Amino acid sequence: MGRHFEVRAASMAKTAAAKAKKYSRYGKEILVAAKSGVPDPEMNAALKKVIERAKANQVPADVIKRAIDKAKGGTNENYAPATYEGFGSGGAATIIIDCLTDNANRTIADLRACFNKSHAKLGVSGCVSFNYEHVGLISIAYEDEEAMMDALIMAEVDLKDIEVEDGQMTITVEPTDLNKAQDAIAELIPDVNFDIMEDTMLPNEYVELEGEDLKLFQRLVTLLDDVDDVQQVYHNVRNINDPVE
Repeated sequence: MGRHFEVRAASMAKTAAAKAKKYSRYGKEILVAAKSGVPDPEMNAALKKVIERAKANQVPADVIKRAIDKAKGGTNENYAPATYEGFGSGGAATIIIDCLTDNANRTIADLRACFNKSHAKLGVSGCVSFNYEHVGLISIAYEDEEAMMDALIMAEVDLKDIEVEDGQMTITVEPTDLNKAQDAIAELIPDVNFDIMEDTMLPNEYVELEGEDLKLFQRLVTLLDDVDDVQQVYHNVRNINDPVE
């Protein structure tokens, strides 16, 4: 089997790990939303919104059901949201980390270790977030900007921007209108597949890193992705996936 098998196995393992992380992230969000009210999406608007986002991001029904059942069973698991900000090596790269944690001391210790190993610096609240915009982000394979704009306006969605490139449409809306936009798009395109549908932070300006700074920032993002409490990582590095010699 040789090298080809090794590469394929590594790729499969990476994909499986990414899926497991995504399922865990949504599982926590659903649990928190379910415990914040009635564990029934028809009676809990927050829970319904999280479930709709999870489904749009291909989270399996059994993952969703397990999280709701856990909330119904009166689990002692309690997670609180926490956001951290910082700078990559050299200071040009910035990063925001959203967490759900049941132990803030453990979380900050884990994050600090990631930053230290990457020659990065944790900052205080607000030190970089002022350079980001909070948006609802949707990406689908679709090209008719005019039809999409009409559909979203008719649905009273607070639309920020629509861009089309290589057959892929990127839509940004007010975060509170994300589910409303999803419904309007599904009505316009009944068999739509949402490649991205998430509440996110977008930087106002991007930077491109080189050499050791890029390598260290890639290390930081990889290490953060392995921290169980980390839900989302936002940054302003455009060429994060570039190979480094």
